[in-house]
Amino acid sequence: MGTREATLTPATQEYLVTLRNLVSSEQPATISSLARRLQVSPQAASEMIHRLRTEGLVDQRDDRSLTLTRHGRSQADAIFRRHALMEWLLSGVIGMGWAESDHEAHLLQGAISEALETQLDAFLGHPETCPHGNPIDLAAARRRPAGTPLSAFTSGDEATIYRITEEAEEDEGLLSYLDARGLRPGTLVTIRASSGVVDAVTVDGPRGSATLGLRPASLIRALPGRADGSLFHRLPDAAVDQASLKKNSKPA
Repeated sequence: MGTREATLTPATQEYLVTLRNLVSSEQPATISSLARRLQVSPQAASEMIHRLRTEGLVDQRDDRSLTLTRHGRSQADAIFRRHALMEWLLSGVIGMGWAESDHEAHLLQGAISEALETQLDAFLGHPETCPHGNPIDLAAARRRPAGTPLSAFTSGDEATIYRITEEAEEDEGLLSYLDARGLRPGTLVTIRASSGVVDAVTVDGPRGSATLGLRPASLIRALPGRADGSLFHRLPDAAVDQASLKKNSKPA
């Protein structure tokens, strides 16, 4: 029996994935930042980090910053992968909104067996990102471009939404807004206004204009112009057919 089944409690999983996302978003990864993100006391976070260090999952550098060990990153990626597969199923096939599917995936990620995970991965076409465009593991992250903050583009620029960073994913209101405006990875937008004076970015997208504060816009990565479509996962026909069947079966 592997580490996943034997020792990764829900709390352990939450710490590992949160630390993974802090590092992936290039944010400070410390006991204090973990405590804030997880809404726990610094003492509780310190005790958990001590345990994770003892188990060989986390290292603490001389400057007190935290990092995942190779084994810890592997475990965190495995958890994130299951979360991402559930998000693809819930949002792409069942039809839940982004915020709702993210919440439900969090509840379900620890209950997926390896057999079900394998079948889901095949059914969904082996995605290498979550529906928000974030790499599913370290290997995928190394293959993919980093993208540019949407806030860095100027008025008149065309850009393709590339990924909604892990930090942005934690803002339920922002996720719901982006979902409602159709601002998904692979979507071409035109920057209509970008100003530090009004602290906002306005873009024209598939569902009209959308305005974001500079801070939320900085958490969204984009690529200049019309990006290569192969960078964006598309569900296979079987999954799309299931989604269409569910949509058409809803009562009028």
